[in-house]
Amino acid sequence: VQLVESGGGLVQPGGSLRLSCVASGFTFRNSDMSWYRQAPGKERERVATITSENSNTNYADSVKGRFTISRDNSKNTVYLQMNNLNSEDTAVYYCKARVSRNFMFYYYWGQGTQVTVSS
Repeated sequence: VQLVESGGGLVQPGGSLRLSCVASGFTFRNSDMSWYRQAPGKERERVATITSENSNTNYADSVKGRFTISRDNSKNTVYLQMNNLNSEDTAVYYCKARVSRNFMFYYYWGQGTQVTVSS
């Protein structure tokens, strides 16, 4: 299993970024996918999840209305569109996959991509 994030960088407050996570090594279309983030000195927190079935989504309260998670099963890719960014969004963003095998769930993480919001 491999998850490769990209799209992070430095952005000014109020700006936008789109993160991508390309997955391989498992059946992507059958897997729930999530984005998490971890700011310096803080615990890792879930940002958004998109389910395998019906692509239902849910978000942390702190990003509702600003972030949008989506997936393209033909490209084995999950996205995180981030708008109206502020300094509190500065963190390393991680992609996480929930993979079902043999009636059990396994969880895999990407290596992370840094997002810095600063003027």
